[in-house]
Amino acid sequence: MNMPIPLPTEMTPETALELIGLGVATMIDVRQPFELALSGCLRCAESIPLFNLQKALGHALSEEEQEMLDSDSPDANDIISFIGAINRHHYQGDKIVLCVCRSGKRSQHAVQLLRSINYNRCFSVAGGVQAMSSMCPEAIEAYSL
Repeated sequence: MNMPIPLPTEMTPETALELIGLGVATMIDVRQPFELALSGCLRCAESIPLFNLQKALGHALSEEEQEMLDSDSPDANDIISFIGAINRHHYQGDKIVLCVCRSGKRSQHAVQLLRSINYNRCFSVAGGVQAMSSMCPEAIEAYSL
C-alpha cells in the first residue's frame, strides 16, 4: 500500500523570496505588533499575529500568551476577517502561504494550525525574519501603526 509522502513544513528564505518574486506565494508575518515596532516589518508580508490565528481557530492561549496579546476573545467578525484573508491568498489567489516569525518557531506552529484546517500549501520560512534580514536587509522596513 502506498503511503502519501508528507509535505515538508519549512523552506529556506531564498526559496521563499524566489516564490514571492514569481508571484506564486504570499507571506504572513505571525509576530505580534510590538515586535514589528521593535524590529521592523517585512515589505512582502501581511501581518496576522499567531495569537490572533490561534484564537480565531478556537485554540486556547496560555496565560502568558493571553497577557502578551491582552485582548478579548475574537468575535465572529474577527474570525470571518481572518479566514477571508487566508482564503484571499490561498484559494482565490491560488498562492502558497508562507508563514514567518522572528526565528521560525512560531511560524512552524502557524503552519501546523493552518494545515489542521486543510490549508495544505502552507510553509514556514526557516530561520524567520532573522535569516531573511541577514540575507536581504532591504526586505525590512520601519513599522508604522
